[in-house]
Amino acid sequence: MRPKARIPKFQRHDFKPISYAKKEDTATSAYASSALNWLRKAEFLMSAPKLNLCVEDSGFEIAFAGRSNAGKSSAINCITDQNQLARASKRPGRTQMINFFSLGNPDQRLVDLPGYGYAAVPEEMKKVWQKELQNYLIERKSLTGLVLLMDVRHPLKDFDRMMLEWAKDRNLFVHILLTKADKLNRGPASTVLLEVKKELKKMKLDFSIQLFSSLSKLGLEELAMVMAGRLNYVVDENGKPINPMENTLDIQEISLLHPDINSDASGLEGINIDDIPEVGDEDLDE
Repeated sequence: MRPKARIPKFQRHDFKPISYAKKEDTATSAYASSALNWLRKAEFLMSAPKLNLCVEDSGFEIAFAGRSNAGKSSAINCITDQNQLARASKRPGRTQMINFFSLGNPDQRLVDLPGYGYAAVPEEMKKVWQKELQNYLIERKSLTGLVLLMDVRHPLKDFDRMMLEWAKDRNLFVHILLTKADKLNRGPASTVLLEVKKELKKMKLDFSIQLFSSLSKLGLEELAMVMAGRLNYVVDENGKPINPMENTLDIQEISLLHPDINSDASGLEGINIDDIPEVGDEDLDE
């Protein structure tokens, strides 16, 4: 009978434990950190009730949009690390103008659009907002992307879907922010994220999406990198920001990164503000 082979005993120093931790991309992390520091330079530039009163249409800007109770002001304050930059209110719907914030220079801007769908906004104001929403999103040449905020507990409401379909038709970049993720445990929040991704796939919408919490800072770096990329925030080999208007990319290359949204003048026609369900007190921001 053949004797059993003896398996040698390994000494403690003969092997290393396997690590399953995801390795951090140092380049990505450095860019995210630089982007966050840059976004903290945000300063109020101006407010405009109509498109023709807005900042000069040049440079790059990314706009935040969403239902009045989606936590838009809180997200802007969080990403800029300024508690009162965007005036968060206990009464959603108070933001009734297009608000512009410069980011270190006037050629790179964050835009806070009026929230939609709150009963406290007068009917005439809803009609004005509908018209100005159309004008801004259709005609604004410097708009390079839209951050569309949705409460993670109530994603993809009717108006959200209409905005997404419209953006697809306009070839406008959209980054979806599922806000207030701290209101759910990690498992349920991740489930919502997967479900929304599946729904977007059914709708044939190739948009980016993430979980976010202004309270716990979940997803802060991811959002910063998305915003920085759309705003043409570029750093040199030493990590020093390069003025976007002095970038080595020519205008054709930039236009490939930021598709022009002005190819079609039809847009938000057919979207009726009156069809947006009114929200109740239980849905107040944050």
